[in-house]
Amino acid sequence: MFSSCKHDVDYTESDPFYWNGSKFEQHYPEKMSNSIFKVKIPVRLLKRDQSEPLGLQINGFGAFDVYWDGILLGNNGQMASSNQIEVPGTETSYYQVPEKSAKIGSHIVTLVGTQASLGDEQRGIDVKLESYLQLLRAPLIIMSFMNLMAGAFLIAAIYYFFLYINSSRKEVAVLLFGIICLLFFSLLIMEYVKFYVTIPYTKFYIRLEIIGWLTFAISLLVPWYFILQFSFKKKGLFLLLLVISLISIYIVNYRHYDFTAMRFSYVMWFASVAITSNAVIRKIKGGLIVLAGLLVSAIVNYFIVYDFGLFITFTIIVLCMLYLHTIRAKAIEEAHNASLLLSSRLQLELIKKNIQPHFLRNTLTSLIDWVEESPKQGVVFIRALADEFDIMNDIAENTLIPIRQEIELCRKHLEVMSFRKEVCYEWKEKGIDENENIPPAIFHTILENGISHSLTPLQGCIYFTLSFIKGDGYKQYMLLTLAENRQTKKNKSSGTGFKYIKARLTESYGTNWCFDSFSVDNGWLTTIKIFDKR
Repeated sequence: MFSSCKHDVDYTESDPFYWNGSKFEQHYPEKMSNSIFKVKIPVRLLKRDQSEPLGLQINGFGAFDVYWDGILLGNNGQMASSNQIEVPGTETSYYQVPEKSAKIGSHIVTLVGTQASLGDEQRGIDVKLESYLQLLRAPLIIMSFMNLMAGAFLIAAIYYFFLYINSSRKEVAVLLFGIICLLFFSLLIMEYVKFYVTIPYTKFYIRLEIIGWLTFAISLLVPWYFILQFSFKKKGLFLLLLVISLISIYIVNYRHYDFTAMRFSYVMWFASVAITSNAVIRKIKGGLIVLAGLLVSAIVNYFIVYDFGLFITFTIIVLCMLYLHTIRAKAIEEAHNASLLLSSRLQLELIKKNIQPHFLRNTLTSLIDWVEESPKQGVVFIRALADEFDIMNDIAENTLIPIRQEIELCRKHLEVMSFRKEVCYEWKEKGIDENENIPPAIFHTILENGISHSLTPLQGCIYFTLSFIKGDGYKQYMLLTLAENRQTKKNKSSGTGFKYIKARLTESYGTNWCFDSFSVDNGWLTTIKIFDKR
């Protein structure tokens, strides 16, 4: 016998007596006769609020009639009989006790019914006395808070799904967070759908099974999310051990639904603590805050009943995850601002390339000589120089330009330099795809280096050949300078010109590129390989 203390009703409940076909016994019968059962539960009402009607809550399987001291209170479903099949009742049902029968003292709650399905499930019968209004009001109060929480999870899920779909960078962590929020929403709905939908006892375990698998998925995805956010090492092995642990819990505790879900959440918590503790040791930003949040969630879950504590714990964990997203968003914003500064600096570098004092001085000196010696050729020189500056002005603010525009810039530069140095320069190209774009002035820069570091031929021309090939997952440009190389003290590929090229490639392609420049038998070869974004 045990006591239960409520807000306005105090009572004691004795163990139920089950009818075995010939007499009542205080143990659940191994097999009910023809699925018919009778149960008597003695209760003693100690105190109640007289201003509100007394209510009775019944938890049990079957279709049955409920009696209070022999007075019929109502029925749950319809019992099977010789001329009709059973209409299953719900696992939880509520009844109002007539005021004249709700006196302080001893009473007998009697159930007479059938259980045509799930006969092997010996769940027993539980009763609860409470104010009838309170029995009806309590689910509404619970649902009001849970609906608010579920709505927040749903909105967060939709937002992060949209964020993932419309983002140029498909971050798995963003997708995982959206899925986790959607699973939390689904878990809340499935937990409290019993207050919205009439669920017959024959379908009672379906909801519990769904809740179990939702908890399983959450218990796997939450640690996975922390693994990604904190760059946890050996993540494959850790996730494998986590999956094995969760599956083992499911197998060992099969059909112990609440117990299984509870163990799932414990494994999730311990795995998350292990990951965040490792992040704290490695001094990763946000690790300490998340670890503190996990510890707070454990304290909350310890002091609050599991059904409520679980969702409060999940909410705290989601807030910790959301905090990590704010850190990541701040880092992305800082990177974006840095990229804007880089872009502005590269624009200035591009403009400076053609307004360097020595370039202008040497070019104007050559121009004067050509105008004096051959006015017609001097005019051609002036037009080539003007065209090069026009192209430079057009592309200065662009991150990517059509490859044909870049080639035209190179051609104009070679035309200008052929007047300046009085050397024959020839431009050739192979396999160029007119639809491709490229960062501005990168081949122009390679061209300048080729001119500067090539010896003047005694006869013939210096040839520049640009080739393009496209493979599976990449595209590659190759610029070959056919000329005899000058002897230089420093590596040709480490100059400021190539630093400009690498910065431009990083601006447009991140790390999805490869740059190489090296000497070959007949000159110098520069390759730029651009990989598809994954």
